[in-house]
Amino acid sequence: MASSTFFRLAARSVRPASVARGVSYVRPSLPTRVASPSAFVAANNFSISSKLRSGHEEETFEEFSARYEKEFDAVQDVFELQRNLNNAFAYDLVPSVEVVSAALRAARRVNDFPTAVRIFEGVRAKVENEGQYKQYLEQLENLRTELGISLREELYPKNE
Repeated sequence: MASSTFFRLAARSVRPASVARGVSYVRPSLPTRVASPSAFVAANNFSISSKLRSGHEEETFEEFSARYEKEFDAVQDVFELQRNLNNAFAYDLVPSVEVVSAALRAARRVNDFPTAVRIFEGVRAKVENEGQYKQYLEQLENLRTELGISLREELYPKNE
């Protein structure tokens, strides 16, 4: 027997004196039957692959718009604004005009002009064609002038 094995066995047999602590030591009883490994795995619900769920699988476009309008109305700092914008633009859809206007108002509320300009860049990147982008600009023209937001095209015209 190796000396390390002997030491481990000796260390296991020595128990601290429970009388000195004033507490009696009660050895827990061992189960008489051990469950099979397959039952253990099934009981703990281990899985080879797991599904990630965001909780918005069955959300309609109207519910999406209402949720993001509410989130942009509650924005209090630049971090929240940019996080909500990243989340809203991550979907395979273009946010509605109401969501974009709520985001623009939130950008103005937290005094973040660059993000307001970038919102229009995000819309331009998400739409399918230039005509849709022009429709967004037409619908948001009054809000743009009210908040004093310029477009990237106006700030940096192409030199052609």
